[in-house]
Amino acid sequence: MELVENVVCPFCGTLCDDIICKVENNEIVGTINACRIGHSKFVHTEGAMRWKKPMIRQGDEFVETTYDDAIEKAAQVLANAKRPLMYGWSCTDCEAQGVGVDLAEKTGAVIDNTASVCHGPSVLALQDVGYPICTFGEAKNRADVVVYWGCNPMHAHPRHLSRNVFSRGFFRERGRADRTLIVVDPRKSDSSKLADIHLQLDFDKDYELLDAIRAVVHGKDILYDEVAGISREEIYEVAEALKNAQFGILFFGMGITHSRGKHRNIDTAICLVQELNEFSKWNLIPMRGHYNVTGFNQVCTWESGYPYCVDFSTGEPRYNPGETGSNDLLQNKETDAMMVIASDPGAHFPQRSLERMAEIPVIAIEPHRTPTTEMADIIIPPAIVGMEAEGSAYRMEGVPIRMRKVVESDLLSDKEILEKLRARVVELKAAQAK
Repeated sequence: MELVENVVCPFCGTLCDDIICKVENNEIVGTINACRIGHSKFVHTEGAMRWKKPMIRQGDEFVETTYDDAIEKAAQVLANAKRPLMYGWSCTDCEAQGVGVDLAEKTGAVIDNTASVCHGPSVLALQDVGYPICTFGEAKNRADVVVYWGCNPMHAHPRHLSRNVFSRGFFRERGRADRTLIVVDPRKSDSSKLADIHLQLDFDKDYELLDAIRAVVHGKDILYDEVAGISREEIYEVAEALKNAQFGILFFGMGITHSRGKHRNIDTAICLVQELNEFSKWNLIPMRGHYNVTGFNQVCTWESGYPYCVDFSTGEPRYNPGETGSNDLLQNKETDAMMVIASDPGAHFPQRSLERMAEIPVIAIEPHRTPTTEMADIIIPPAIVGMEAEGSAYRMEGVPIRMRKVVESDLLSDKEILEKLRARVVELKAAQAK
């Protein structure tokens, strides 16, 4: 058995980089340091749920084919579409994402990633009011007050607490004992059980509570006995703890991005963090889900000037979330072909979007059997980045990390598939222009 050290886990935005993989006969059979979900992803790469060959739908069945044939048919779909949609991108590497943005430009497509249905409001907010962010290293070494708002890291990012709250830092030598943990969540969760203060606010009242805390921070009185289900005394207590922090960090999740107020919740959260810097040092970090959802927003911004929902149909990049988002295009029947890569909209999109997906050609670049591949017309299985292929990814706070290749695979990587697809689309588009 071989032990491969310093492996980066390709599960969530925490991108744990201290995993040790146990490899036997070119297969990962165990891990050290990984959480349960990360361990499951490493050791369950094989089996009945894995696509090993490209597939093309014929009637109600899939027929095995070659990479060249599948890529040819996919290229024809994209080249002949009037307004193709390319969605996903959050579970693959930055190199593949760069090729994908170029492919979208060459086909006049709309390119979008999973941020449009998760942390899209966070991206809109930081464009409005800024982004006071820091790294995990600073949080671990310096933070003495940690706030988790609208998230449950014990389930969604299982090692996040151990890396940022319980771990010993340069200025926090006792780890958890040197930190005050505050959880803001309308539910009692496994994360809230660990908190020193749990603000169990009313549903959809995040904006009201944030504004109340901002008012107290600036020395204003609260005129009501409670705000958002939290008593006036608790709000004063929390505001005082935030102001007296030596170094504070606010981690916020989809509980705040998807409650009433959407990106305005994030606007006021960012304003709170900026205002707290008048009294102490404060930063915030979004709890991004997929391991490289942040990477796509970075790459897409480099290439097009915009982070997601980018429309190349006019020959120039155009950005208008609410119009150029994936669900908007599908539900308004404005797209006539769809390529899905490194995501599973079939399991998460609303019914009206799925109905449109069932009406148009769908290309799935996906290693596993998913609800999306069940709807697809062409399935092209790639090697899994971080296990069977190497590549770059961005941690949730924007730190780039290189992912290792652990085992060998006969499958093409996402980047190789997209490069072949792009080359063939260019040829077909050139022939159409003659």
